[in-house]
Formats: sequence, structure tokens, C-alpha cells
Amino acid sequence: MKVGRYAVLLAARDSEYVERVYGGYFNVFIAAFGEEGERWDLFRVVDDEFPDMSELYKYDGFVISGSPYDAYGNDYWILKLCFLLQTLDAMEKKVLGICFGHQVLCRSLGGKVGKACSGWDIGLRTVKVVKDLWVPNFLEELDEMPSTLSIIECHQDEVFEVPMGAQVVAFSEKTGVEMFVIGQHILGIQGHPEYTKDILYNIIDRLLDNNSIQRDIAEKAKFGLETAEPDRKSWEKICRDFLKRRQNSSFS
Repeated sequence: MKVGRYAVLLAARDSEYVERVYGGYFNVFIAAFGEEGERWDLFRVVDDEFPDMSELYKYDGFVISGSPYDAYGNDYWILKLCFLLQTLDAMEKKVLGICFGHQVLCRSLGGKVGKACSGWDIGLRTVKVVKDLWVPNFLEELDEMPSTLSIIECHQDEVFEVPMGAQVVAFSEKTGVEMFVIGQHILGIQGHPEYTKDILYNIIDRLLDNNSIQRDIAEKAKFGLETAEPDRKSWEKICRDFLKRRQNSSFS
């Protein structure tokens, strides 16, 4: 039996808190999406550490993390990442983009991203799943698939326009593209299915300390975390099913 092999393309440096509590963001992703017997590799693309192009065929899927950088920026590593994502798309490799990853995936494949007109979105956000016309097959296996799901958000950029051939799968009152797919191999999620509440609490405190957000935004976000829970199990299942479903499956 073939053992699945996956890679995390880490676009952020580990915070002191995540390093101390979880041993780094890589372990957070493994806990959320990994399963026993699989092989997961780490590439710190933010520090210009990329997989060898000749080794890409060995992987079953890739996960692009969030980042404090702008997905529309022209830093060398971001441009290099865009080229890698275009290559993976051409190979029809499974690619899951989260937050920054969602945005840079969109940019790489011809969509448009930029600073959100409505400002920061931090805390719990309810997103509406588009089920009227069709449902991607990796969503069909969720028991009694709900029409809405709660997810942790932390972003001030967003997707304005998805690439040609993409389908918007979910939206919210704050963000028009919360999730999109292309074919059977591309999935972008604006929120953070891998985040635990304590990770976001720490990020909020750090953003407040460096004056990136105002106190009222921080207090509102924390209040939301205290009074509700994200649908982490559902999001983790969506991501695992997407990454590990056979390529010959079809969309409804």
C-alpha cells in the first residue's frame, strides 16, 4: 500500500508562542491534517527553502500556510512561490492554500488579490457554503453537510477575483471568496482550519502590542472566541478529504 507524502510550504516564521507550545507551525498542520503512516516534509519558503523541482512528482499534496506578508507583494521568494504553484497546477498536484496561501494561489493562477476594503477580519467568522448548483465531492462526505460553518480568521487582504475556471465554494458577509476550488486539485480557504483558539489569542495580543490593530477590534475578536467555537473537526475533514481523495474522483 502506497504511503501518502505531503509537504507544508511555510510562508511564516514560527512565533515564540507556537514554537514553545507546539514546536512550530509545522506541527500544528500535522496535528490538523496528518494521519498515521504518512510522510510530511517542511519547506520554509519564507526563508527561500523550496522543494527540488525534480522531486515534485513524489508528493501527493502540498499545503501553503498563512503569512504576515502580502500575497500581491514582489519579494523574490513570493515570486518563486508563484512559479512553483503554477508548476504544481500544471502537474495537477493537490494544493491546499490557507489564508495567505489561498491568496497567493489565486494570484499565481490568474486571479486578483489585494487589501480588503473593509479592513481586518479577526476572530470567528461564519461562512456560507454554496450548495445550490453543485457541491465538490470532498464536501459531500461531511455528514449532513451544514449550510454554514464557523472558522477562525486573521487577515486584512482578500481575493477580489478568482482565476478562470475556479468555482467559489463559500463566502461570508465580510469576504466574498472564503473558499474556492479549481478542478479536483486546487483548494483555497481564507480562514484558518488549523488554528486553535489559543494561537489566535496570542496573535491578537501581538498585533495589539505592535499597534497593527485597535483595541476595540482586539476586544471584539476575543469576545467572539469566548462565546463560540469554530467548526474545526468539519474543516479538518474537508482538508483531509481534499488532499487524500483519489484524483480520478469527479465533481457533482
